[in-house]
Amino acid sequence: MIRQLTVSYVVLVAVAIVAFTVPVAWVLTDQLSDDAVSAARREADTAALLLAGGDTPSHRALAELMDAYQRQTPGRLDAVTVPGRPADGVPAAVEPGDPAFTRALAGDPVVVWGPQASLGEEGFAVAVPARDARGEVVGAVRVTYPSAPLDRRQWQIWGFRGVLAVAVLIAAALAGMVFARRVTSPLRDLNRMAVRLRDGDLAVRVEETGPPEVRTLARTLNTAAETIDGLVRSQRTFIANASHQLRTPLTALRLSLDNIADAAHDPELREDVDQASAEVIRMSRLVNGLLALARAEGDVSAPERTAVYDVTRERFDVWRAAAGEKDVTLELAGTGPGPVALITRGHLEQILDNLFANALEVSPTGGRVWVTAVGDGDLVRVTVTDDGPGIAPELRERAFDRFWRGDSRPGGSGLGLAIVRQLVEDDGGRIHLDAAGGGGLRVVIAFRAAGPAIPASPRNGG
Repeated sequence: MIRQLTVSYVVLVAVAIVAFTVPVAWVLTDQLSDDAVSAARREADTAALLLAGGDTPSHRALAELMDAYQRQTPGRLDAVTVPGRPADGVPAAVEPGDPAFTRALAGDPVVVWGPQASLGEEGFAVAVPARDARGEVVGAVRVTYPSAPLDRRQWQIWGFRGVLAVAVLIAAALAGMVFARRVTSPLRDLNRMAVRLRDGDLAVRVEETGPPEVRTLARTLNTAAETIDGLVRSQRTFIANASHQLRTPLTALRLSLDNIADAAHDPELREDVDQASAEVIRMSRLVNGLLALARAEGDVSAPERTAVYDVTRERFDVWRAAAGEKDVTLELAGTGPGPVALITRGHLEQILDNLFANALEVSPTGGRVWVTAVGDGDLVRVTVTDDGPGIAPELRERAFDRFWRGDSRPGGSGLGLAIVRQLVEDDGGRIHLDAAGGGGLRVVIAFRAAGPAIPASPRNGG
């Protein structure tokens, strides 16, 4: 916007310069030519009066005038008389057959622009007739003047105005930039506030300054931020209360069923109790998943610079024991230090835990799960691949739906991938599922890169 306002300001100034300076320059150049012709005409008229005098003193004065003109100017002054008229003391004319002389001897004053043989270059000629006291033409006077001095003067006129125009445009650009930055300053403040809101800083507010429209927008954004902050706080309070209220009775119910099972001797009763316990366990998992999803949706925090490989290595070490119990090989590609991404604190750990749990659950005995964390331009990609049964292409998008369970996980809660996608998208990332070689599933996550690699550590920023 600053660039557009500056360009608009410069364009307006340029239009003003063209509209006013160019016509003035044209007028000045035309006036310069007219002044030169007028000066030459005055010299020619003066010389014509001396030539028409006819006596020796007049001709001597004319000769002195011709000599002085040729010494003091780049032009020359020539005179001719009609046949039979005396021309004592008048220097012979150069190119007496010039058409300008011919027309002047015929009684017509003339101005001719073009090549001048008397000068050997481009210029103009002013020729006037010399008339005696009776009005008869007795001769003609011609003043020739080169175009070069006029051209140089015209170039000076245009050059000065060109330099002045460039200086004015530069000044206009600088003034326009200052003006544009001042005008857009409140908008930049609003944009910075919006970025911090996007990144989860709900405490940010912006000063209500600038034009009335901008102040209204700032007030609206501040009110919206306060509303969102209140809603998020309410949701977090609800999650905390629900966590306590739901987990406690479920735990008590499971303990009661375990006690009943220990005291029951009837096989049918024990079977019913075992089924009820299984349902309670499943319900506990479902509640835990719902609470995790609610936390993911309600957790609005600013992303941090995160050493992705370090976090992945940490979770890999945690899950390696569980993989060993299922006789599944867990592999991690690459070495630290690795790429750095913008991820909210704790999100990557939750994402990897869900993906590792899913991959181990569907992997067959003797199977393999491998993980990579690599930089790819302005993205950081994390992949978790298993060699389980996979998911059909037409069902992969549905795998992110809440409570959706594929045939390979009949006992799952159906919330794992929904939680993962929520966490990834909260940090501005993307996630998709691909088929792995051999029929398994590959989960590919792309986070925003945060810059160069950083030294290996359990977690950047603490």
